[in-house]
Amino acid sequence: MRYFRFLVVGNAVSAYGTYLDMIALSLFAYSLTGSALQTGLFLALRLGTSVLSGFGAGSLASRFDRKRLMVTSDVTQAVALVVLVVAPATAQVGLLYAVAVVTGAGATVTSVALRSSIPEIVGHDQRVRANALLATGRSLAMVAGFASAGVLVSTVGYTGAFLIDAGAFLFSAAVLARLPITTRSVRPAAATTGAPQPSVPASGPADAPQRPGLLAEQLTALRYLRLTPILLALVSLRAVDAFGSASHNVGLPVLSTLLDPQHPAAFMSQFWAIWAIGNIIAQRAVARWARRTGRTINERAFAAGAAIMSVAFILAFTAPPLPLAALAALAAGIADGFTEIAYTTRLQAAPDDQRGYVFGFSATAENLGFGVGMVACSFLLERLSPLTVVTVFHGVAVLLATAFLAVLWTRRRAPA
Repeated sequence: MRYFRFLVVGNAVSAYGTYLDMIALSLFAYSLTGSALQTGLFLALRLGTSVLSGFGAGSLASRFDRKRLMVTSDVTQAVALVVLVVAPATAQVGLLYAVAVVTGAGATVTSVALRSSIPEIVGHDQRVRANALLATGRSLAMVAGFASAGVLVSTVGYTGAFLIDAGAFLFSAAVLARLPITTRSVRPAAATTGAPQPSVPASGPADAPQRPGLLAEQLTALRYLRLTPILLALVSLRAVDAFGSASHNVGLPVLSTLLDPQHPAAFMSQFWAIWAIGNIIAQRAVARWARRTGRTINERAFAAGAAIMSVAFILAFTAPPLPLAALAALAAGIADGFTEIAYTTRLQAAPDDQRGYVFGFSATAENLGFGVGMVACSFLLERLSPLTVVTVFHGVAVLLATAFLAVLWTRRRAPA
């Protein structure tokens, strides 16, 4: 853990850049085009790139040096933003869509490579604590990024905001490049004569002379997940959890407007601020617990946390008195922070040669669930109340989490 705190700082600064450009780039897209349709296309392209790049990111994390991948990803995003700034106005519309692709793919590659590397950087016995530290850094970065985006755009303009954003990515790349850390337990597959050997039987000859293609590699990952059904169920639950989370992300602005049409941002900003406090409380508590006990977190804890989080969001949308709404937001934040650590820690138990594929598959599932949920909620909120939509979407997550816990309990009681 000696150098890991420096990595946490660098990753938090990079995450700040990611959250900052989520706001600044969407505002810039609308300012540049004057079209809500093109702004929506920009956001859809970025999210779609994140979904599609999940499998590719898993392949890259399994083939190549993960530290170099993260450095390259940060530098590429910084260069894309600088090019957008210095380009003539006539070329910025086209470049905007290119930046959407670069930032969407870059965020996914960085996330997959980093999460796959944690057990090799700090050791398997320290991964709960390490995940908690990373989650705390990202939570603080999210609050800072969302809070400062509007201020930066209004004071230094889009050019200044994008240059600050690029500087954040370059700072992260510089920190990573200088850290003497190991991100793999084996040599990268790109430096060997064949693809990384899976922990499950391959479908072809073991001594095949050519490297498998991308499709074959994804089938290898799916075979591994199929032979570990608990892990596959866990990823599925995470995707449904993301699907449910889309409902409160889309529904919260609508609910805030209904509660206070004159100041709709007041309730929304208070809700997310309290949620962030709960998130950080959970992450710090888990870090201290892991340091004191040396224990890890299993899939049962994740499922229970996911169910509690969904129930808390449903309660928040019942529009209770402000103190109860604050408690619901705090509970949702605590549960969300806990489930993030529990889920990441459980997936990191996979063998190193499969971990990149597993996290790549997970990234695709999460982003796909969230994207489908965003689209579905946007249509349903035109006809139904925010409470109804959130109850249905998060209710699905609660039911699946409960079923998952029931299956685990049944298996635990069954004879060996």
